[in-house]
Amino acid sequence: RVVEVIDKARTDGLGTTIDAVRSKLAQPIPLGYSSAGVVVEVGRDVQGFEVGDRVAAAGPHAELAAVPANLAALIPEGVTHAEACFATVGSIALQGVRLAAPTIGERFVVTGLGLVGLVAVQLLAAQGCQVLGIDPNPERRKRAESYGAVTAAADHDVVAAAHEFTGGRGVDGVIVCASTTSSEPIHQAAQMFRQRGRIVLVGVTGLELDRADFYEKELTFQVSASYGPGRYDPAYEEGGHDYPLGHVRWTAGRNMEAVLDLSAAGRIDVASLVTHEYPIDAATSAYETLVTDSSALGIVLTYPEPDLTVGGPLLRRRVAVTGRTSGPGAGRVGLIGAGNFAGQVLIPALAEAGATPEVIVSSGGTSASLAASRHSIPRASSDVADILGDDHLDTVVIATRHNTHARYALAALRAGKHALVEKPLAIEREELDEIVTCLEELDGAGSVPLLGVGFNRRFAPITVRMAELLAGQSGPKSLILTMNAGSIPADHWVHDPSSGGGRIVGEACHLIDLARFLVGSAITDVHTSVMERSGPADTASINLSFADGSIATVHYFANGSKKYPKERVEVFSGGRILVNDNFRTLTAHGWPAVRTLRLRRQDKGHAAAVAAFMDAVRSGGPAPIPLDELIEVSDISLRAVGIS
Repeated sequence: RVVEVIDKARTDGLGTTIDAVRSKLAQPIPLGYSSAGVVVEVGRDVQGFEVGDRVAAAGPHAELAAVPANLAALIPEGVTHAEACFATVGSIALQGVRLAAPTIGERFVVTGLGLVGLVAVQLLAAQGCQVLGIDPNPERRKRAESYGAVTAAADHDVVAAAHEFTGGRGVDGVIVCASTTSSEPIHQAAQMFRQRGRIVLVGVTGLELDRADFYEKELTFQVSASYGPGRYDPAYEEGGHDYPLGHVRWTAGRNMEAVLDLSAAGRIDVASLVTHEYPIDAATSAYETLVTDSSALGIVLTYPEPDLTVGGPLLRRRVAVTGRTSGPGAGRVGLIGAGNFAGQVLIPALAEAGATPEVIVSSGGTSASLAASRHSIPRASSDVADILGDDHLDTVVIATRHNTHARYALAALRAGKHALVEKPLAIEREELDEIVTCLEELDGAGSVPLLGVGFNRRFAPITVRMAELLAGQSGPKSLILTMNAGSIPADHWVHDPSSGGGRIVGEACHLIDLARFLVGSAITDVHTSVMERSGPADTASINLSFADGSIATVHYFANGSKKYPKERVEVFSGGRILVNDNFRTLTAHGWPAVRTLRLRRQDKGHAAAVAAFMDAVRSGGPAPIPLDELIEVSDISLRAVGIS
């Protein structure tokens, strides 16, 4: 990460890099992943769940949470919510046990007797195994003994204890649930084994392995991945695509079901793991207990009983953050989206334009609440209706995932509100067509709110200077626009056609718009060549033709080095050349008396773009980017990836 920061500072400048690092460090992480509650809404395509069902879920600590159907399980009769909320934690232990493949009569060691380790002890016992538990905490060892285990203190000769436990034969398996930077638990496990024993790492340890430990006994070592198959797979978790039971018997979701069934049958006792219980209003005390009380083990957070009425207090309750309000007049903003870009770029730009949002919305509410507190935004919410239905607000700024842009823009326009949408405007042809139809209908009714898209690069100081110089040039132009985008993981949401639309539509559209602006003529044709390789189609060259005879090539490359600047724009015209190097330097070749323009820090025009849109809102003037150009660039971006 340090190297990445240094490389970014070299290419983008120190100020831009410092802002990016500070924003990243300030991002909140939702706490918790093992919960239980009552279903209040069911997604359109979800089956097997109904409103009012009691469920355990791999969801965050929250009064109201949206969880994937594949990471939820119905709670059997006789299992309380306090017991059911152990389903996810129990699945972590269960997956480790499954990988260890114990059989009746085998002798196992569990190293680390926290929540996961103590559940693992019970699961092994239920499997007919004898268990030796190792932990430095005497209270946890005593609890393991109540489940039938033999125990040893971690600072004793645990290898000797294991040999005594097995009568000198060596243990069959070790499940490591400890959390330490030391590699000693793995080394000790290897010393305990018989021939061909197996180690499963469920916790976190150092991994400086001694080859001799494993070679002589032909030991196996495996790391367990959380709740089970499906975890970390976006198609399983977010897409709702379950693995066929005949091929994958135990997925993350089915492991949760198994833990609940074992609890219902009395084969494992998770209620005995609860040492403290706090209402959510006292959550701070709960975390203090976790840190300071050595007896703390399972700490349950409780919430008020839910109101299952649709539109009732639970579903309508919002987080309110006290802060200053903007003055009266036009340009009252509601912001949908509270991610990195919104917090680092959009909110400061809106504030600079005198339009600090009055309401901010995020899907879970947590990010919105934090952003509201940090940027003095009066209200935070998890419901877009708090913006779209507020007659006091006249402008909606949209900074959510790409697949929601068109939907929210349409809702804002139909509500009579101006809409500034982060790019892209749409990722499907039907979405763009619906926006065009909506604008035509509004025009027919005599009132069309402003629509803007975050094509900020045409507002950058260097771009403005380029346009000034090119205004005196006649004849067609040739442009080369390069974005050294860098690679991102293949499972990143932006690659998903249904949620991100791909990087060409989602980001290369910036350069298509910039070419359209610098040429000043309509795009008449587009042809794309994509690098043939496995993985996402995000390395491509896009050739554009213009009505005035100009041509442009947009290079969007994901296979370059981060040590090279991210963007470069070259314009060839009438024997002269302009070179924009990463929006920091503009060099003119063939322009007498035109000096090189160097900025102190990179400026891609975000603040100027927002200010121009808000000025248009307040003045009642035309949008800073003509509507036909917005639609044209969006259309060409879709055509560039074959969406005609």
